[in-house]
Amino acid sequence: MSAEPPLVEYIDNLVYEPAQVHEHGVDLTVSAVYEVAAPGRIDFGGDELEDADLEPVPTELRNPDDEFGWWNLDGGQYVVQHNEFLTDLEEPLQLQPRNELLARGGSHPSMLVASHLPLIPLSVAGDGLRIKENARISTLVANSSGGDRVE
Repeated sequence: MSAEPPLVEYIDNLVYEPAQVHEHGVDLTVSAVYEVAAPGRIDFGGDELEDADLEPVPTELRNPDDEFGWWNLDGGQYVVQHNEFLTDLEEPLQLQPRNELLARGGSHPSMLVASHLPLIPLSVAGDGLRIKENARISTLVANSSGGDRVE
């Protein structure tokens, strides 16, 4: 697969395709940021799996006329959700953080995604990070190798 229309065919709900689709892949945008309010549970057999309690982080407008707000994140761990959805993938894709996120002290794990885009952990460096609603934080690329697969 390339970043041309074939890859785009597997992604629904793009915010603005001309900015998100490029020769290296398709950028994904953030729709929500959450804090973990209470721990989840993971066991060996899966009988005691329990989701963590997540609380949405509110956005703040920088100017009263702004259409989109900003998440003002202190250093720490968060969980993010993308606007986009995967549909009918023929093979897994690689999800990775955008260089722009990494260069500003944010990071999320790289992973293979096969059927859906999961909620993903976001790490923010000590002094924090400001992320605008619908910011491009991740890139989906054709799978070359490596990463943890998410079904």
